[in-house]
Amino acid sequence: MEVNFGITLRGPAEPIPDQDARRVSGMRRLARARLNHCGLASMTDPVTLVVSELVTNAIMHSGGTQVGFRMQLRDGLLYLAVGSDAPGKPAVRKPNDEAEHGRGLQLVEFVVLGSGGVWGISDDGAAVWCLFPAKGEDR
Repeated sequence: MEVNFGITLRGPAEPIPDQDARRVSGMRRLARARLNHCGLASMTDPVTLVVSELVTNAIMHSGGTQVGFRMQLRDGLLYLAVGSDAPGKPAVRKPNDEAEHGRGLQLVEFVVLGSGGVWGISDDGAAVWCLFPAKGEDR
């Protein structure tokens, strides 16, 4: 499954428009439905948390106008990727204790590794990807 959607081009200090912010919950719902369809409902919490973080980051930080979300099940692995059409390389930040933002990729890393998976950033920096072992009712 692959979904591409447009987002509003905005400057770093401009707020995120409501229609773009709503894309995050839409992608979580889509991921949940796909997991249920594939018999992987037990993976819903970690996967939807990662989807939420990655889509939010793409909307907030890419500086682009297109976001892509891919989710595939193959050979016992669930593959997720979220990317944008803008150049740049996402990076894990080291925010101080008082910072209100900047921990998204740390959270992604914690959840993915805690689920027995791996994650990374594409060579061109356009996408963040994750591989989860597929664990469900029928596996």
